[in-house]
Amino acid sequence: MRLLNHLLLFTAVLAAQAERFVRFTSTDGREYFGDAILPPGTTDASKSKAARVIEGDILGNFTVTKQVMPIRKLLSPLPNERVRTVRCVGFNYAAHDGEAGQPIPGWPILFFKPFTALNTPSDPIPISEGYQTQGNFTSTMDYETELVVIIKKKAFNITDDEALDHVLGYSVGHDVSHRGWQIDRGGEPTPQFSMGKGPDGWAPWGPAIVSTSVIPDPQTLNIWTKVNGVVKQNDTTANMIFGVKHLVSFFSMGTTLYPGDVIFTGTPAGVNLGKADPIWLVDGDVVEVGLENVGTCTNELVYVQDAR
Repeated sequence: MRLLNHLLLFTAVLAAQAERFVRFTSTDGREYFGDAILPPGTTDASKSKAARVIEGDILGNFTVTKQVMPIRKLLSPLPNERVRTVRCVGFNYAAHDGEAGQPIPGWPILFFKPFTALNTPSDPIPISEGYQTQGNFTSTMDYETELVVIIKKKAFNITDDEALDHVLGYSVGHDVSHRGWQIDRGGEPTPQFSMGKGPDGWAPWGPAIVSTSVIPDPQTLNIWTKVNGVVKQNDTTANMIFGVKHLVSFFSMGTTLYPGDVIFTGTPAGVNLGKADPIWLVDGDVVEVGLENVGTCTNELVYVQDAR
C-alpha cells in the first residue's frame, strides 16, 4: 500500500508539471491555458502552434492533460484581473544607468504600472493623443526589453535564499516609455515614471511563463530588442545590478507579494534615452523584445484617438 501511495503521488507530480504556460484562443473560439508545444529547433513559445490543455489554476493546483488544442492566438499569460500588482525596476543595468546619466543605485528603484498597462505579445501598443507630437512637444517614445518574474505564492519578508521558491517562472516584457512625460514634463530633477510608462497597453508580455524547472538560473539569459528588424539592445541578465533573488526578497520587505504579481526587472543599455541622435518610435514602428529560452513579443505602435 505504501508503494502504491508513492506511485500515485509520483504520477500526480508528473501530471502537474508544465514547462511553458500559455493562455490562448483556439480554433473553437474558446480560451484555454496550456503547456506550449515547441516546434523543432526553437525555444520561442511565440512560434508554438499547439498546446496541451491545462485544467485548474496555474497559480495553484492544476493538471496538464493529454488534450492538445491548436493555438489561434496567444494572449497575455495571465488575465489582467489576475495580476494584483505590476512592479517595475528602474536603472538595473550599469551600462543603461551610464547612458541615461544616472548614478548606480544602492537599492532597487521601484515603480508601478497599473494592470491596464498589460498587453498581449502581439496586439498593437496604443499611443493616445496626449503622447503624440503636438505643437512644440515632440513624442519621444522609447523601447525597453525586460525579464519579467511571475510570483506563484505569497511572500512577505522573505530572504534572498527563499525567493525563487516563490517564483512560478519567467516571461519577457516591453516597458514602453515616453521620455517627454517621464522626464521633460515634471520629471526633473528625478524621473517621473507613472505618466511616462503607465498608459493602457504599454506593457506587452509573454509569450509564455517559462517554468523555473526550465530556467533554474534567470541570471544567464540573453535579452534583446529589435525595432523594424534592426537590433537595438543585446545584453545578458548576468549584468543586472540586482538579481531576481534580491528583487523578490527586497519587494517583499513589509509588503505582501501575491500569486500572479509580476515584476519587470529593468532594461539593459541601448535605448534612445541619452543618445546624441535618438530615433524615437513613431506610428507604425514594430518592436520585438526577446528573452533566451522564453521567446518574443512583437507589437506595433499605433496612434489612436482618445475617444472610445
